[in-house]
Amino acid sequence: MKHAGAAALDALEPVLEQLRAIAGMKEKSRGTFYRGSNAFLHFHEDPAGFFADLKKGADFVRLAVNNRSEIATLIREAKRALVD
Repeated sequence: MKHAGAAALDALEPVLEQLRAIAGMKEKSRGTFYRGSNAFLHFHEDPAGFFADLKKGADFVRLAVNNRSEIATLIREAKRALVD
């Protein structure tokens, strides 16, 4: 599964806008977010769709982000991971 390219990030722009509004993480490069100096969230593209890798604890968890429900889950989990 490859990291999301420019076209994939274009398609994910509404999701990126929601993520940019969350305090506690910084977008270091388009679609790649950090919490302090640590990688926190980034995206992948695959024939099966788009996926986000979100840092929860010491590990990354892969979440699908292909519909409203999955996007809402990503936003909720990102906020939760920032306070844990």
